[in-house]
Amino acid sequence: MLKVTIACDAVLNAASAYKHHEPDSWEEEIQVSKHARSLRQQDSGVRIPPSGWRCSKCEMRENLWLNLTDGSVLCGRWFFDGSGGNGHALEHYRETSFPLAVKLDTITPDRADVYSFDEEEAVLDPHISEHLAHFGIDILQMQRTENGHTENHAQSRASEWEVVQEAGLKLKSVYGSGYTGIRNLGNSCYLSTTMQVLFSIPEFQRAYVGNLQRIFDYSPLDPSQDFATQMAKLGHGLLSGQYSKPPAKSELIEQVMREEHKVFHWLQPKGISPKMFKALVSRGHPEFSSSRQQDAQEFFLHVVNLVERNSAASENPSDVFRFLVEERVQCCQTRKVRYAQRVDYLMQLPAPIEAATNREELLAYEARRKDAEENMMAPPESVRARIPFTACLQAFTEPENVPDFWSSALQAKSAGVKTSRFASFPECLVVQIKKFTFGEDWVPKKLNISIDVPDFLDLSRLRATGLQAGEEELPDLTPPIVIPEDARESSVNNSMDSPEIDESSVMQLAEMGFPLEACRKAVYYTGNMGAEMAFNWIIAHMEEPDFAEPLPVPSYAEPELLRTSAASPLDNQPPEESISILTSMGFPRQQAIRALKGSNNNLERALDWIFTHPDLEDDSEAMSDAGDTEPNDHAFSNANLHSDSTPSPDQDASGPRIKDGPGRYELFAFISHMGESTMSGHYVCHIKKEGRWVIYNDHKVCLSERPPKDLGYMYFYRRLSSC
Repeated sequence: MLKVTIACDAVLNAASAYKHHEPDSWEEEIQVSKHARSLRQQDSGVRIPPSGWRCSKCEMRENLWLNLTDGSVLCGRWFFDGSGGNGHALEHYRETSFPLAVKLDTITPDRADVYSFDEEEAVLDPHISEHLAHFGIDILQMQRTENGHTENHAQSRASEWEVVQEAGLKLKSVYGSGYTGIRNLGNSCYLSTTMQVLFSIPEFQRAYVGNLQRIFDYSPLDPSQDFATQMAKLGHGLLSGQYSKPPAKSELIEQVMREEHKVFHWLQPKGISPKMFKALVSRGHPEFSSSRQQDAQEFFLHVVNLVERNSAASENPSDVFRFLVEERVQCCQTRKVRYAQRVDYLMQLPAPIEAATNREELLAYEARRKDAEENMMAPPESVRARIPFTACLQAFTEPENVPDFWSSALQAKSAGVKTSRFASFPECLVVQIKKFTFGEDWVPKKLNISIDVPDFLDLSRLRATGLQAGEEELPDLTPPIVIPEDARESSVNNSMDSPEIDESSVMQLAEMGFPLEACRKAVYYTGNMGAEMAFNWIIAHMEEPDFAEPLPVPSYAEPELLRTSAASPLDNQPPEESISILTSMGFPRQQAIRALKGSNNNLERALDWIFTHPDLEDDSEAMSDAGDTEPNDHAFSNANLHSDSTPSPDQDASGPRIKDGPGRYELFAFISHMGESTMSGHYVCHIKKEGRWVIYNDHKVCLSERPPKDLGYMYFYRRLSSC
């Protein structure tokens, strides 16, 4: 009995998954300033322009603070690394005792960084909008950019936020099964919109909610760490209707009374709070485990990957998204071609600004913007580019140059082009509009575009055709290993020389938060094939004890051995690193070895070999190896190269499970983003249910009056049933 009591006390006193996870997300709790309510502002007639600020004492243009008492714009403190300012804002406080200041490049409709010189800490100002309005700043029009500059694009920004959220329209709330909202847990709208769309798909409903009792019966002792249990729990919360009920009559009366007294407190359903689910799916991920805003497309692929990993012995609902892409590479000099296939889960459509139908209007706006910037004037009203959807499809089908293309026909580097087509069409097609790009300063930015996305889509003309009559294939050869003479000579004298490594790929990986030495090893062991391949290697080797250890440098001091191995590469065991990359994609180990041996240890050709030699699979060996194979969490970098380790009944075990069919689709959902980049802003989604569009805005679920299909970010199509 004593043991039971102790166990019960431990359970009652244990922190929840969310509370345990919360300290990692929030660094500090900021308090309301004691000066906020009683602050007296001077009527000095100061009006702060929307841009072009500078310190009134030293002409600095960065780290500027607006004193909320007299409107002085002054620079902040000097930092140890030489950045910051000259401390004029602090000097001004010591001279005047005016306590509060706001950092000018942090003002947004949601927040602003306020500092109290008297309290010597960052504080909250509940009256910040009034205090800023005193100096002519409309907080609802301010938008913080990623490079620290604040812009005042009132018309375009308000338009996007209002149009996407259907602000100003009297939207009718809906209740019941499938109409339950998800509460915002702190920049978690990317999660909410993605899961709302996924659980509107019958395959996901059947896999988790339809099997709810079985999943609960077989859940482990700690269900908080079981993916299937948490998915079933979330699906039940969204689809059962138990958490989406109309307000009682007494609550409606209370709402009317509040409206009469001008207290606007709308009684919306509170929705569910999937804290445990978020803690589980984001565990160990450097971005999703934080409280920052994230990219809904990246989270979608992350969840699909988790579904793949946890569906080895059960129905895999993510099969509806999987399809094959045929890539055709052509040598421009010899006109010879090579065909290869890869697995993908979404279609990324470019947004060609040059194809905008209002191009003249855009050019005129750009001229006005540059003129305003040079004269430090308020920027003009932004103009949204209107791009036809057909232009996006055309840009997708056009050939693209292949950098550093090595022609096996010439056995030398040459110019090459690549085109992509659908080798199969998925049951549900996800289309992502490539709205986000990088500016000249490498700061992420969002294209201000509108695309007339259709309700019905026919991609039949994009079906792959394979090798055509008259086409000649490129020889199945790989580039030779070229070792410079000076490298050979120096390696004889010093075996610790650094190998040749693509440093640009290393830096891309390092910026993701991985250890530098691990990034160098990943790029080296994948043969400098790019950051994408190296990324897969990192995920497959993260748990190894020497993961972050320096790269062991090989020696070129054995020229005879090199010549011997180069002469008969197929007689040797393929590199373990290459085998690990293929097995991390879900292919059996024995099949990976055969593919590498059959392609001279070239990873790209090995993938092609796997898809074109399914009949050579040894079933017994493949099944024994496949049991130990687990796809990695991030094999979708740029949405490709990941396959399921569980074959379908109607397909050979060697390849990924594909549900092919006609390429005709109907739109059933789309996710929209508001803001300047994926690292800020807000997401909402629209889903078509029972013949009507419904908007899901966190916990608020309403019938849509004007679904903004032209401003979406991710579109979800369902295959039309063939008649």
